This record gives sequence, structure tokens and C-alpha cells, in this order.
Amino acid sequence: MTDTALEITADMTMEAILTVAPAAQRALFQRYHVGGCSACGFQPSDTLAQVAKDHNILDIKDVIETIIRAETLDRDRQLDPAGVRSLQDAETDFSFIDVRTPDEQELTAAGGSEPLDYDASDSYMSLPKDRRIVFICANGDRSLDVASYFMGHGFENVYAVRGGLEAWHAAG
Repeated sequence: MTDTALEITADMTMEAILTVAPAAQRALFQRYHVGGCSACGFQPSDTLAQVAKDHNILDIKDVIETIIRAETLDRDRQLDPAGVRSLQDAETDFSFIDVRTPDEQELTAAGGSEPLDYDASDSYMSLPKDRRIVFICANGDRSLDVASYFMGHGFENVYAVRGGLEAWHAAG
């Protein structure tokens, strides 16, 4: 299933693609090991076709579909702050986890969240795989990375707060 409103073409620059599909960075690294380090990186001015050629990826259509699927999934895995507050108000049983560093958490809090215990992060893997887990970070990017990590470990009901703590506070 692809998002028809999202148009990605082989001649687009990576900068343009990342503007319309921020999930592209994560998707390219997960699927093709492209863009995660200097050895497999790309320049913002490189076109998608050039990146595919440089990394011996022959099927550009598959690359485009991978990016669109990842962006659609990211969009589907985000909850607005109001949606999270509704879950809290309904006293729904779920985990609301702040994935910012302890230093960041000292500056400001996300009401009702629990800090991710980086020293005991393996303990989260024992949660039921169907448990609803909502992650929050500063702007929504890191929490999507963590949600993707949990999805990769079989969790089915994980979300990130769209816009992170910035949106959380802006929404009141």
C-alpha cells in the first residue's frame, strides 16, 4: 500500500526527498544500508538515482516504494498530543515513555510520562507485544526511531507523539 499523495521520483535530490519524506533516511539505511555513516552516505544534492547507482541498487522503483512505505508507516505511527491526552484521561492501560536523555528530562517534563531507563532498556522487551506504547522525545524524530526499533522486535502497537515535546507543550 502506498500513499498516492506522496510523490518521489528518481531525479529528486535527497534534500528534497528528506523534506517531503523524513522517514527516507531511516528506510534507506534499514533496507539498503545507505546513509548511516560516511562510507555509505550521500550528499543532499545527490539525486535518488545517483544514490542508487553509487550503492549498486538496481531497482529504483523498489527504492521509491520503500521510501513511500516508510513514510506512510511513520505517519500512521504518530499520535497527536490530544490523542495521547485522551488515552491518559480515559485511564487506558498503556506505557507513555520519554526517550530523551536524563539531562533533557531535567529541563522539562511530558506530563504522565515515565523516563526510559537506558540502564535497564532490555526490561521493556518483556512487555506484552500487543501493549500500547507511546514514545515522546524533543521533536518526534528520536521517538519514531525508538518506535521503529520496538516494531522490529515484534511490538505491534507502538506510537510516537507527532512533533514531540514541542507539540506536547504547544497543545497545552
